[in-house]
Amino acid sequence: MQKLEQLYEGKAKKVFATEDPNLVIVDYKDDATAFNGAKKGTITGKGVINNQMTNRFMAKLEKAGIPTHFVEELSERETVVKKVSIVPLEVIIRNISAGSFAKRYGVEEGIVFDAPTIEFSYKCDELDDPLINTYHALALKLAAPEEIETIKKYAFAVNDFLKDFWSSCGVTLVDFKLEFGRLSDGSLVLADEISPDTCRLWDSRTHEKLDKDRFRRDLGGVEDAYAEVMRRMTEAL
Repeated sequence: MQKLEQLYEGKAKKVFATEDPNLVIVDYKDDATAFNGAKKGTITGKGVINNQMTNRFMAKLEKAGIPTHFVEELSERETVVKKVSIVPLEVIIRNISAGSFAKRYGVEEGIVFDAPTIEFSYKCDELDDPLINTYHALALKLAAPEEIETIKKYAFAVNDFLKDFWSSCGVTLVDFKLEFGRLSDGSLVLADEISPDTCRLWDSRTHEKLDKDRFRRDLGGVEDAYAEVMRRMTEAL
């Protein structure tokens, strides 16, 4: 697979064209941002971990019946994926109160919900990705009604899979963000990544944070936390 011109560069990845118009190459970076780009830095080795972790999860989810954009891992940082048009909705599943949820509603972190919650935000950096409900998404024509229902179904299924997997590793899945994309035929697939950048992960025994919150909150030990969750994942697979 030949890497051609760069099509896009985001906060954490670069995307390149290939000789196949339906496939692109994603190159994961070590760049780190928080608070919609207000805080910037570098997490050494993050791109390697996020690439490999995402690919392993995507392959497992495909086998579980959830379609994804994953095709083939090319190198420790590069992966071939199906070219998609990203649905401009960030999908957040929460199992435990933390982060912006705790701040928004004035509750402490660590409250375990009776059932997972789902939130949508409008994927728009200029507006700081505002929270929206499904009626807003429909009014703005961000997705069709049947697409929103499919996204919900897939998101909760991903949550069930990830919760069980991380639990087997001694890790609690607090919350996480997903993105979905449309293939050329209009079908929806899980896209983007599943990593410590997009998941809030706590050690099940100590509640130590093992994710990007260590960067957001200047807790230190960011690289060690990413390496630790990758180690636990690798041992469990």
